[in-house]
Amino acid sequence: MTDLPKRVDIQEEGPREGFQIEPGPIPTERKIELIDALSETGLKKIQVASYVNPKKVPGWADADEVVKGFRRHDGVAYHALWLNEKGLMRALDAEGLEMIGSISTTTSESFMIRNTNRGFEENRQVQRNQIRIYKQHGVPVRRASIMTAFGCNFEGDIPVERVVWAVDDILGVAREEGADVEVLSLADTMGWANPESVKRVVGAVRERWPEKRICLHLHDTRGLGVVNAYAGMEMGVDLFDSSVAGLGGCPFAGHKGAAGNVCTEDLVFMCEEMGIETGIDLDRLIEAARLAEDIVGHPLPGSVMKGGSLTKHRQKTAH
Repeated sequence: MTDLPKRVDIQEEGPREGFQIEPGPIPTERKIELIDALSETGLKKIQVASYVNPKKVPGWADADEVVKGFRRHDGVAYHALWLNEKGLMRALDAEGLEMIGSISTTTSESFMIRNTNRGFEENRQVQRNQIRIYKQHGVPVRRASIMTAFGCNFEGDIPVERVVWAVDDILGVAREEGADVEVLSLADTMGWANPESVKRVVGAVRERWPEKRICLHLHDTRGLGVVNAYAGMEMGVDLFDSSVAGLGGCPFAGHKGAAGNVCTEDLVFMCEEMGIETGIDLDRLIEAARLAEDIVGHPLPGSVMKGGSLTKHRQKTAH
């Protein structure tokens, strides 16, 4: 039995995810150019910048300038990423960002130390502090992210029980601070997932917390991003993070050249071919993907931006 959704919501993370790892430097105006192009595709959520330490992630040293520079479109929510209170305060000071509170943890303390320079206990306190800041500024806390939910280059295979533990742990922090998380984001940070492990993890989390909406954040490190997304859809998942043209990767994942999120246009193409609505204009998205490749100046892994959609081919063969 499958439980394919009739519609899938896609949250674009290409600008933030991609420009954090490109050797660059990528000019600020070109980052803005890509964000403006993505705003024309029908995407409803775009993550546009990362408020992080510029010494560790120099690709986002110009986050403030980028956020000031792009054109806002009605009906599009623009988000940013932050990993600590300093980054959160910068985002709160920015204009034109939709502030949705998010808290995070990981199944792998080894990765957490590399990614945020803190362990589990310190992270719990950081998340408590962030929830308090959210509440002080009237920002709803809606999302909890669990990184390395399918495997870790530093700790190996991650048992399903540890994923459930990590979810329970972060929800406990939220509950203690009076926050009601709605979305659980399960991240395949280092590309360890396969369709069966996706089904096992999603199934276990859905069974324990059936009232929560699950989001999948899938990296395409080993070429299974889209098929893993399909496996998630078979389990009823209808919310995905993705990255135009396959931009990006995690700079702390422990292997050089790690791929970024599942490619947005490849994911949209698959949904379109299966009759699953996304609300996204695939042709415009392909144009944005080709623009992204031009901006970074090297080939990107997206397939559909090279092969194109099937619309024109079907029109030709229909006559």
